[in-house]
Amino acid sequence: MLVISIEAAAFGTNCYLVAPASGEECLIVDPGVGVEHQVAEALAQHGLRPAAVLLTHGHLDHTYSVTPVCGGTTAAYIHQDDRYRLRDPLASTSPQLLGMLEQQFGRRANWAEPDTVVDLTGGQDLDLAGLSLGVAHAPGHTEGSVLFSLPGVPTGMPDEVDRTVLTGDVLFAGSIGRTDLPGGDHSAMLRSLRDVVLPLPDSSLVLPGHGPATSIARERATNPYLTSLT
Repeated sequence: MLVISIEAAAFGTNCYLVAPASGEECLIVDPGVGVEHQVAEALAQHGLRPAAVLLTHGHLDHTYSVTPVCGGTTAAYIHQDDRYRLRDPLASTSPQLLGMLEQQFGRRANWAEPDTVVDLTGGQDLDLAGLSLGVAHAPGHTEGSVLFSLPGVPTGMPDEVDRTVLTGDVLFAGSIGRTDLPGGDHSAMLRSLRDVVLPLPDSSLVLPGHGPATSIARERATNPYLTSLT
């Protein structure tokens, strides 16, 4: 499996391109601020063709480039509970943040909803770009946060991992996503960690929404938010 990681120009958000191999269709996960050109370059370099854009949740730092990346021909997939966030995420964004984006990129932030949006539900299975994915609803960071699970790992990974989980802002290396933003719920996050994250196999490679990759084995043993639940 081919996985390309692109760090967004703001907030350090990880955008991932996932494909069975070079020259195939691919999935684009969480296209954040300013990633359009890097995504286009990676697609061209590896001969990839976008089949879908997957969103782990609806926060602006994970969705800012979704419409240009979709390009009017590729559908965006998001959990139904975060669907409302794609209609106008700028409306709930602070003036200070919008000002920061304008200063960084030299233009005012603007938004257009993707032409095609597909609602996801927890427990759903997807077959896209020659890949099979499971969707797990894990609210807490937002109402519609999800994990995407795939059998298999990127080429070159150590033998102790044999599957991949894209965790968005639910689980990071050594930490978890914030729950003090609009739509956050700390009690829901703890339930998601207990009922969705902890049951994952130790052999799961974790590709988070921010920061470095990790594994469920490592997080189960060292992440204070998980060790406090066991």
